[in-house]
Amino acid sequence: MKYIIDRRDFLKKSAIGITFLPFLSHRVAASDRIRIAHIGLGGMGNNHMNWFANLPEAEIVALCDVDQKHLDVTLKSLAEVQTGTKVEGYSDFRHILDRQDIDAITCATPDHWHAQIAILAFQSGKDVYGEKPLSYDIGEGQLMLENLNQHKRVFQLGTQIHAGDNYHRVVEIIRSGILGNIHTVRLWKTGFSPGLGFPENIKPPDELDWDMWLGPAPKVKYVPERCHKTYRYFLDYSGGVYADFWCHIADVAFWALQPKGLKTVVARGEDPEGIADAPKWLDADFEFEDLNLFWTTSPPDVPGAAERSIGAYFEGENGSLICDYGSREITIGNETVTDIPEIPISIERSPGHQQNFLDAVKSRKQPESNLEYVRKMTLPMHLGLISWRLNRPLKWDAQNELCINDDEANRLLKRKYRKKWNLL
Repeated sequence: MKYIIDRRDFLKKSAIGITFLPFLSHRVAASDRIRIAHIGLGGMGNNHMNWFANLPEAEIVALCDVDQKHLDVTLKSLAEVQTGTKVEGYSDFRHILDRQDIDAITCATPDHWHAQIAILAFQSGKDVYGEKPLSYDIGEGQLMLENLNQHKRVFQLGTQIHAGDNYHRVVEIIRSGILGNIHTVRLWKTGFSPGLGFPENIKPPDELDWDMWLGPAPKVKYVPERCHKTYRYFLDYSGGVYADFWCHIADVAFWALQPKGLKTVVARGEDPEGIADAPKWLDADFEFEDLNLFWTTSPPDVPGAAERSIGAYFEGENGSLICDYGSREITIGNETVTDIPEIPISIERSPGHQQNFLDAVKSRKQPESNLEYVRKMTLPMHLGLISWRLNRPLKWDAQNELCINDDEANRLLKRKYRKKWNLL
């Protein structure tokens, strides 16, 4: 199907977009614009559309979703912010990848589709702005990096918080050494799987291609709870609250410290009540060469954590730092402050997460949340899920990226795709 939409100067603000999207009104010649297609048009997919539609360098030329209602709603929304541009709507993302006139895609599908779509986009010569988590499993992340390098593409993970000043400043303070050697990091995110009850299977809605929505995941009967919004509570597609939020707060720790030599992973958790099977809650301990990192569902027993639903706590020899998305407190001795002005600004500030991606597409330099970095940051999250699923500790060979003497765990590093939807 084809739709015609015109572009006009109009800034449609969304809560997340305003935070990181600078006001831009200058015009860019059509020949200099980056032609973008959006794949996956749920809540985050519409954020993608709004963000890029309001950047002068971007021109949205195609939209795609396996749910016709999602596609129709987003096309209507796009008509309010972009006029004068021919836009085509698709139910199958492969038609977008076949087009040679598209420079980049954004991907906001459910998690189990992220990697295949990105890899196929790389192979078709397109750059990718992909939502988190990076991939469904570790093997997919490895294959993504291999294809990105082979095809010389650009990738940005949708860790929008990364672009904010607060994370930049936290990293500068930690790296300054003022807190001494950081030996322990505590990360947390409150929230539990809702369980979702025991609904009966029903016929998929006519507007939804349920088989393609499942894609590489096992084929199962349709229940609405498995699909839009609540899909992440099923291990076939995601890993619950833990997998959803890991990268947003682990990002600041991995950026600041770049931990190396992961050795062991020990996870604990609880099964949810109902048809959902991702952990109701999950806590995990990660031992690196020179750092202990702990993930918990409840705030740790440290000053300032109880009032934060998500956060990171750095423990150093000389002091500590606690932060969340937009705030921080540094404690040295008996004094707690929000900044240390004597520590210089040393990290270039972001022009905005989406603008940074467009700049990278033009310069061919990797952006802030680039694939090589975010793959390393995401990998421990997957191992935490495996440890929980197997109910035992894992010993990790960081050099070869394999579990030591554990064939069962290694089989979970890469899932076999459903044959019909193994497109690689």
